[in-house]
Amino acid sequence: MFDIGVNLLHPQFDADRNAVLARAWQAGVEHLVITGTDLRGSAAAADFIAAAPAPTARRLSCTAGIHPHDAAAAPDGWLDELKALAGRPEVVAVGETGLDFNRDFSPRPVQQALFRAQLQLAADLDLPVFVHDRDAGATVAKCLDACASPAAGVVVHCFTGDRPTLHRYLEMGCYIGITGWLCDRRRGEDLRGLVPEIPLDRLLVETDAPFLKPQNAAKSGPGRSGRNEPALLVWVIRQLATCLGVAEEELAAVTTANARRFFRLPD
Repeated sequence: MFDIGVNLLHPQFDADRNAVLARAWQAGVEHLVITGTDLRGSAAAADFIAAAPAPTARRLSCTAGIHPHDAAAAPDGWLDELKALAGRPEVVAVGETGLDFNRDFSPRPVQQALFRAQLQLAADLDLPVFVHDRDAGATVAKCLDACASPAAGVVVHCFTGDRPTLHRYLEMGCYIGITGWLCDRRRGEDLRGLVPEIPLDRLLVETDAPFLKPQNAAKSGPGRSGRNEPALLVWVIRQLATCLGVAEEELAAVTTANARRFFRLPD
């Protein structure tokens, strides 16, 4: 299994981060991509990987970007700083970037300006993009179109949109990231009906830990405190396999291969 998005440096993991990683490896997770959501967090993620023992570092990568929630707080010179971060060997994608018209923590024009600039940076550096879309699919797609959908690839992480939005992204060549949202009995109902329409070679899986704990997860073991963690990725795989009518082992292998291809990581 390959977790394409985990907030590993979130304070909820401060007390047991190494144990979280150990449980992930034990559960069969081969690789984690740590999500960068602002300049400081992206640098911290890259630093964490660079300082990790070699066996651990080989199983970790990160993204570097500015989340739409943080767009209004971007400092002067942010793009030059982000470009430097994106050049680090630990960084495999630009992001998390995109648009959030649900919470609107940053003004929409500011979100769009930073999103377009990060798309252009990704195109210039030939890096894939890790995209956030919450209630903003039409505008996200327009921004991607304006940047000719960066050639290195786009994943729409934690997809929760509707059918027209899904098919627009698929037509544009995007990958689709699926989280424990799928396992939510109420909120995940529509998504469970949509995932069979996603080609297997475009599927990626993620926990977005410590958020979005799969509701189908066992009551004992990792996550019993209510916190999500990468070891619970197996429950996302399990629900997704049920929706698609394929074996869990096959789906784990396919999504792992997809992720390694998308992030350009060796087998």
